[in-house]
Amino acid sequence: MQTIIDRYQAVIRAAAESKTPLRIRGGGTKDFYGNPAGEQNSTLLDMSDYNGIVDYEPTELVITARAGTRLADLEAELDRYGQMLAFEPPHFGAAATLGGCVAAGLSGPRRVAAGSVRDFVLGVRMLDGKGEDLRFGGQVMKNVAGYDVSRLMTGALGTLGVLLEVSLKVLPKPAVETTLCMAMHEAAAIEKMNQWAGKPLPVFATCFTGDQLFIRLSGAEPAVRAARVKLGGDLVQDDTVFWQSVREHTHDFFQPDQRLWRLSVKSTAPSFHLPGKQLLEWNGALRWLCATGADETEVIRRAAQEAGGHATLFRGDAVRTEVFHPLPLALMKIHRTLKEKFDPAGIFNPGRLYPGI
Repeated sequence: MQTIIDRYQAVIRAAAESKTPLRIRGGGTKDFYGNPAGEQNSTLLDMSDYNGIVDYEPTELVITARAGTRLADLEAELDRYGQMLAFEPPHFGAAATLGGCVAAGLSGPRRVAAGSVRDFVLGVRMLDGKGEDLRFGGQVMKNVAGYDVSRLMTGALGTLGVLLEVSLKVLPKPAVETTLCMAMHEAAAIEKMNQWAGKPLPVFATCFTGDQLFIRLSGAEPAVRAARVKLGGDLVQDDTVFWQSVREHTHDFFQPDQRLWRLSVKSTAPSFHLPGKQLLEWNGALRWLCATGADETEVIRRAAQEAGGHATLFRGDAVRTEVFHPLPLALMKIHRTLKEKFDPAGIFNPGRLYPGI
C-alpha cells in the first residue's frame, strides 16, 4: 500500500507545483453534494484503490480502515461481531467509501440519539497540500487542546487534505428494535418528539411525513416493550426497510426531479410554511424540503436562519453555486486560514465547500 501512497504524494506535489486542481474521489456516490468540482483543467485523484481494514479489535469497539474501503464491506465486517456504525451513514450507492462518508459528514436517522459522524471519528491519517503524510488523533476517546484535526476533516469535502485512513468508534447493535406509527398533524408531531426526547425513553429515530409520525425504539427488550405500551401507536412491519429508505433517500418523499433542501434548525422550531412538501427527522431538528421552484433560495434560508439554523441545497440544481448557507465573515476567515495552512496551493477540491476554499 505504500506504493499507492507514494503515487498519491507524487500527484499532489506535481499538482501543487503547477497549481492544477485535484478532484478527490472515492466511490463517487456523493458527487451531487456540495458545489460542483470543476472537470476542466483538473486532475482526478481516485482513492478507491487504497482500501481494506487496517485494524479491528471488537472488544475495543474501534475500527481503523483505509479511505477507499467500501462502507458496505466495513459494515459487513462489523455485523459479523454484532457491531455497527451508530451514526448510520447514508451510502447513496454501492460504491460509497469510508473516506467519502467522513468527507461529506452526513449522518442517518440514528444521529438524533447516537451522535453524528464527527462524534465517532477518533483519528485520521492524511496527506496535506505538500504531500506530507500526517497523523492526527488516535484510537481512543480523549480530550484535546486546540483544534481536533481528525474531526476537522469531517464534512470538509476534501478541501483540507486527502484522507488515507480513519479510526472510528463503533457500538454494539441493539438487542431489539421496533417501530411505531401514529397519525397526527405536523405541529403535534414536533411537540410530541421533543417531549419524548426529554424523557428516559429508548427512542433512537423519528420521522414525520404525510401526517404520519414514525418512532424507532431500540435497546433492551424490557425497555422497548415498556416504551411501546406507553407511547401506543401501530406497529410497523418491515421497519428496517422503512428506515433504510429514509437513510438512502429511496422513500417516495425524495423525488429525484425536484430540488431537495436540507434545513438544520432548532428541534422545537414551529412548522415552516414553505412551498413544497416536507419530511422531518431528528425530533424536528432536520427538515427536508422538496421544492419545485427555482427562486425560493432567499425565502428558505431566511426561514432556516430565523429558526436558529441554516439551509443547504442538498440536491437538484444542475448549475450548483452557493449550495451551503453563507457564513458570517468571522467564520469564513477561519475557513480560509485553515485552507491556507493545510492546502497552501489551493489544489484540493477548490470551491466544493465555499467559493475560494
